[in-house]
Amino acid sequence: MKWKGREQSRNIDDRRSGGGAKKVGAGIGIGGLIVVVLGLLMGGDPQQLLQQLQGSGGMSGEQAPSTEGIQQTGREDDAMAEFVAVVLKDTEDAWVQIFREEFNEAYQQPTLVLFSEQDQSACGFASAATGPFYCPADNQIYIDLSFANDLKNRFKAPGEFAMAYVVAHEVGHHVQNIMGISGKVHQQKQRLSKEEANELSVRLELQADFFAGLWAHYTQDMKGVIDAADIDAAMKAASAIGDDRLQMEAQGYTVPDAFTHGTSEQRTRWFRKGWDTGDIKQGDTFAARKL
Repeated sequence: MKWKGREQSRNIDDRRSGGGAKKVGAGIGIGGLIVVVLGLLMGGDPQQLLQQLQGSGGMSGEQAPSTEGIQQTGREDDAMAEFVAVVLKDTEDAWVQIFREEFNEAYQQPTLVLFSEQDQSACGFASAATGPFYCPADNQIYIDLSFANDLKNRFKAPGEFAMAYVVAHEVGHHVQNIMGISGKVHQQKQRLSKEEANELSVRLELQADFFAGLWAHYTQDMKGVIDAADIDAAMKAASAIGDDRLQMEAQGYTVPDAFTHGTSEQRTRWFRKGWDTGDIKQGDTFAARKL
């Protein structure tokens, strides 16, 4: 992806050097962190997992976010911070156009919080081990940039665009939130069995994958900065975090009724559908008979 020298989003709260919010205590063992990351990747509710780990879902110690863009810290991840800031700007431009064309409405832009090791969100504790997530309580995306190394080394999904896919997926959850989709799903899940609620979660995640592909389509159409290798990197990342693959790696077998994010094949297919069609109307995963 051609990104160097391009405009960055200003909706960045760069806390990597401790600014923007106070860090929380480090009284959590590595075992607890492993439980959380596996729980998230295998379908856990990020708000519940974070609150359980922290012991409280409050905003204690948090300060008002500072959205002044990337701070040059001299850290090794400065370049990746600049990259995700460019990606976030691309998501803003794409979704501004989509909301204007499709809904005749203004797009409410989220804030991307960059932190190092641990921080606090309105959904509770955030750590490098939890992986990137979107918090609907404060409309913010939380990312420790070390996740880029996890994509490359643990999930075998190298390339900068693998991280772009992650950012676009989390922005997709923001879009679902402001469109009221996430709230409706949450309400419906309260009346369903665990297996039925899990299927709704899968449909929600696959739609976020579709939205990530839709973003890529619009960005390429508007700016011409994406190539075939980028799409391949995104597809590898989507495949790497499929429920079937993660469960097989963690326990040696799969439990389809426990899937909450979709299989590797489903995730790549819905991302590809967004990329290929560029039509938001094609992304109604809740009406689809085949996921």
